[in-house]
Amino acid sequence: MQPACNPMNKKLLISLGSIVGILLIVYFGLSFFLGSVVKAGVNNFAPKLTQTKVELQGAHISPFTGSGSLSGLTVGNPEGWSDNNAISLGKIHVDVQTFSIFGDHIVINEIIIDQPEFHYETKLISSNIKDLLKNIEEFAGNGGEEPETESGEPIKFVVKKFRLTNGKARLGVGAGAIPIPLPPISMDDLGVKEGGITPDQLAGAVMKNVLGGIVSATGKAALKVGGTVGAGAADAAGGAVKKTGAGIKKLFGK
Repeated sequence: MQPACNPMNKKLLISLGSIVGILLIVYFGLSFFLGSVVKAGVNNFAPKLTQTKVELQGAHISPFTGSGSLSGLTVGNPEGWSDNNAISLGKIHVDVQTFSIFGDHIVINEIIIDQPEFHYETKLISSNIKDLLKNIEEFAGNGGEEPETESGEPIKFVVKKFRLTNGKARLGVGAGAIPIPLPPISMDDLGVKEGGITPDQLAGAVMKNVLGGIVSATGKAALKVGGTVGAGAADAAGGAVKKTGAGIKKLFGK
C-alpha cells in the first residue's frame, strides 16, 4: 500500500509545476514576439530597399541567448528581368545581442548563411544582381526612408561576423540554367568603426561581395570549359556546356 502524499509536498509540487508552466509560456511568448519583430521588420522594409518583392517566411530568436534562425528568405528580380527570384537564401543562423533589437543600435554577433542560391541573369554588360545592387544604392542616394525607433532615431547595425558558405549561382533561366559554386564570403566588424551603419550600407557591402564572387566564379568556370574543349567534343551535354561557357567567356573576357 502506497503511503499518502504529504499535503505540504503536494502543494510544493503544484507550485513548482505552476512556476515551470509560467516560465515556459513566457519563454515561448518572448521567442514568438522577437521572431515577429524581426520578420515584420524585414518584410516591411526590405522591399523598399531592393525595390523588388522580398519575403521572410519565419524567424525564431531565443530571448535569453539571442541565438536563432531565419527561414524562407527570398528576394525577387528587379524590373526588366525574369519572374524568378534573384536570391533564395538557405539556412540563416543569427546571434543577436537580444535587447539591442529594441534600441537604435542593433548589434549582431554573427550571421551565417549556408547554401544560398543566386539566380544570375545577364544582358550585355548588365545583370539582375548588378541591378539589385544599383537599386540599393539608389535608395541610399535618394534619401530613402530608413527604419527608425519611436524616438525618431535612425536604426543602425553592427555585424561582428558575417559568413556565406556553400553558395551557388545558377547562370541562365529555367531548366538550362547552369549551377556554379561560389567562393565563401567572410566579412568582419561591419559598422564597428562607424558606430553602426544603416541597412542600405550593410546590404550594399554584402551585395558587392556577392556580385564580385559571382563574376569571379563565372569567369573561372568559363576558362575551365574553354580548357577542356577537346575532351567534351563528342559528348552532346558537354557541347551544350561548352557553348554556354564560350558565351560567358566572351562576356567577361573584356
